[in-house]
Amino acid sequence: MTNPTSFSWSGDAELFTLMRQHLFPAVVGDVLDTLGQRRQFLPQPIKPVEPSMVLLGRAMTVLEADYLGGSDRTDLSAKPFGLMFEALDDLRAGEVYVATGSSLRYALWGGLMSTRAAALGAAGALLDGYHRDTGEILERRFPTFSRGSYAQDQGVRGKVLDWRVPIEIDGVRIEPGDLLFGDRDGVLVIPRAVETEAVTRALEKASTENRVRAAIEAGMSTVEAFARFGVM
Repeated sequence: MTNPTSFSWSGDAELFTLMRQHLFPAVVGDVLDTLGQRRQFLPQPIKPVEPSMVLLGRAMTVLEADYLGGSDRTDLSAKPFGLMFEALDDLRAGEVYVATGSSLRYALWGGLMSTRAAALGAAGALLDGYHRDTGEILERRFPTFSRGSYAQDQGVRGKVLDWRVPIEIDGVRIEPGDLLFGDRDGVLVIPRAVETEAVTRALEKASTENRVRAAIEAGMSTVEAFARFGVM
């Protein structure tokens, strides 16, 4: 197992392994607070399809919009789903498909999309909206976080307008390539500019919290523990 006191990694594969072994979103979020990044958790209703799912990867951002139809033009307005297929096919290994911009009138993700994303080595899907085909997603164990399930299709109701562009979800800005870390307690956006410092400090905090836990289990009061270790 990687030693958390080494605080070093080379590339995303080592980073993701280190984070999965030693960290969880809450402890990284606490560190981001101390770095002045105080609004990095996405809205509370965005949850994993299955509680044990963990989301960890780079953001591949997708901009959605509602579409009411009624056009016979041959441009984007005439394409079912807009640029969704192009965006999906552009997913790379270790990336998370992150979609926002539409209403809550239809699903933004489903079983076949999960199949394609998994084949490309993607790390998961994060939806500011609904998913569908829950059974297929669970069978594949593809990490999917959304506001819930709803069977209504996007095809005649919404379109993807663009991808790999900056987006916002409830005031939280997400840039392409930002690090996403989520579990049943919430999804955290870790900006690239503070990523190394945030993860390093989080590893230090997690190590200290383990010592605090042991001290409390041995009978130390919370007042004394906080005074000695500085975390709680």
